[in-house]
Amino acid sequence: MSRIGEAIRQERDFYLARMTEHDLLEVVEIEETCGLSRWGWEAYHAELTGNRNSIMLVARGRGGLGAPHGYRVLGFIAARLVAGELHINNVAVRHECRRLGMGRALLGTAIKEAVRRGAHAAFLEVRAGNEAAQALYMRCGFRVAGRRAAYYTHPREDALVMSLSLLSPA
Repeated sequence: MSRIGEAIRQERDFYLARMTEHDLLEVVEIEETCGLSRWGWEAYHAELTGNRNSIMLVARGRGGLGAPHGYRVLGFIAARLVAGELHINNVAVRHECRRLGMGRALLGTAIKEAVRRGAHAAFLEVRAGNEAAQALYMRCGFRVAGRRAAYYTHPREDALVMSLSLLSPA
């Protein structure tokens, strides 16, 4: 494990915050290093500034050189509410910071906010070969609801559609 990951594990030195325009360069860097489908700076900026139904959060923690006030973006989630459903577009955590609870914290916080805003279900797509992400989503209560053939490009791969009911059991 890297020094950053070790420090975060020891101190639990990360916190969640709403994504801002100042976070976007690091968000795009994480997107690129994690192999997510490319959105890029412009798409994140448009979603952040032009869609009042978006839920965009970052996990910040002690970073390295150049991190403002000693903190940098370690992970993020970009999601949107549409017709009472939370659509999770992207979730990513820096490789050296994985398995520290950040992904789960980002998902959980976005889901709580969606419920607060009246959402009744959450959906996402995940690469069929991304077993680590699928395991995280399943730990958060998501279940496979379907498959989209050749959904991803670069490389071409199927997507699993996963869903989570946000309604309280009766």
